[in-house]
Amino acid sequence: MTAINLVSLCRLRTSRLMGPLPVTCKVLTVQFVDEGLRELHTRHHSNRSSQKRSGGGKVLTVSSINQNLVNLRYEVRGKVANRADELRRELKDPAVVKPFAKVVEANIGNPHAMKQLPISFFRQVLALCVDPALLDYEGLPYARDVKERARRTLECLKGHGIGAYTASVGVTEFRKDIARFIEERDGYKADYRNIFLTNGASDAIRSILTLCIPGSTNKCAPKVGYMSPIPQYPLYSACYSELGVEMIPYYLDEDNNWELNMDNLGQAIESARLQCEPRLLVVINPGNPTGQQLSRVNIEQIIKFCHAKRLVLLADEVYQENAYKENSEFVSFRKVLKSMGPQYSNLELVSFHCVSKGYVGECGVRGGYMELVGIDPSVVEVLERYLNSKLCANTVGQIMTDLMINPPKPGDESYPQFAKERSGILTSLKKAAATISSRLDTIDGIQCSEIQGAMYAFPNIYLPPMAIAKAKEDCLGPDEYYCLKLLEETGISFVPGSGFGQINGTYHFRTTTLADEETTEDMLDRLEQFHRKFLTEHGVKR
Repeated sequence: MTAINLVSLCRLRTSRLMGPLPVTCKVLTVQFVDEGLRELHTRHHSNRSSQKRSGGGKVLTVSSINQNLVNLRYEVRGKVANRADELRRELKDPAVVKPFAKVVEANIGNPHAMKQLPISFFRQVLALCVDPALLDYEGLPYARDVKERARRTLECLKGHGIGAYTASVGVTEFRKDIARFIEERDGYKADYRNIFLTNGASDAIRSILTLCIPGSTNKCAPKVGYMSPIPQYPLYSACYSELGVEMIPYYLDEDNNWELNMDNLGQAIESARLQCEPRLLVVINPGNPTGQQLSRVNIEQIIKFCHAKRLVLLADEVYQENAYKENSEFVSFRKVLKSMGPQYSNLELVSFHCVSKGYVGECGVRGGYMELVGIDPSVVEVLERYLNSKLCANTVGQIMTDLMINPPKPGDESYPQFAKERSGILTSLKKAAATISSRLDTIDGIQCSEIQGAMYAFPNIYLPPMAIAKAKEDCLGPDEYYCLKLLEETGISFVPGSGFGQINGTYHFRTTTLADEETTEDMLDRLEQFHRKFLTEHGVKR
């Protein structure tokens, strides 16, 4: 078991640790299991010995490849998720007996895998674009506006269909549609030339993180640092590891529903300046994994902070349709920035959205976009050249993105069905969020904040000393030990909180809020029974 200060998360064993955080700031550690690394290196050294004896060897070994990738971790698909996959295969064998009939995939935000149905209009248009010959089939039971939209989409592809490359930055007409969507959402004009279609938000985020690394021939220059919330979506720490930049953690306030505390933000950047050059700030709103929704006041504070500290602001807003907080609708960072006047017009902001979340849930389609605001035109040009090297985002994802931001309107033939499906999905997700957070909070030894948005709960769980000691014996993190035991006994797959970052000495897990009502109630029942049993077995007297 290795405890690593999260400031060095992205470099793990290869980078310098930052100096101690201020006394007033909680010290954060994230626990990682490095048994896999030790096994890889042991195997490598064994192979190297045999290679010396044979006089040859492999060019690629664990120690000769990119160490940033060797050290990369993405716990959403880590040890617990891998074991869940194994259990699914085992359950197919009639001879295998388990105390559960199926594995509940509550570890990843994958709506359609949890039986969320696709939007009919979107899939019908997509079907016609994939097979345009269907447009001439008289017996096709599709509404008129479905066919019209498919024809318009195929025209936007210049008649080449979905199998041809598009412009590297995306189909021009789709970019213009996104600009209109942003204008209607925020009330401020958007320039389609600053909008780029990508293979989901993850691809866009990775591109911007790559772009923001400063070029320097000075080997003594400080490393660049990227500020990220803790807990955070592991995509960011994985990208930092891949790119070799320092992660600067700032801590969300669990005692206040995971609010972004400006004092923590200030302390984080001042401590980081001793070791690296802070370059950008990442904000996830609504939050993953914490489910908080930022207030307009909080957004203004963050914008002012980035302006004062000369930081590029990255706004991950892929859950903007999943905003459940009463009397508080989602407000984009772009809208707030535009409303704050010309003194903040030079702030550099990049916003992200995608089709994987919200009511669409088309994770496998891989569609999304980013919008650049206040970025120097010469830098935008460099980004375009970089995207040229990727050829283009997949056409199906581009079409789905265009459908998401330009769905049927009132008066369209398909609108009543679309509105019913959209409302049904969002109402169900909101109800599930309320049910899960309130129910978790009633279980002895579990505390859960209100889920205000996104599609996750991130409850705090009490783990007794005996459980922590047993986890250490098994070379596991305490919350990883808990989640593996839960999986083996109930078939419920959660993600250990250590995969997202957490205050040292606290333990969490992340669960999605995507399962249907029956599955959710059954999952919560089994979790409660397991948790009580777990505490008793690990020395808690009742």
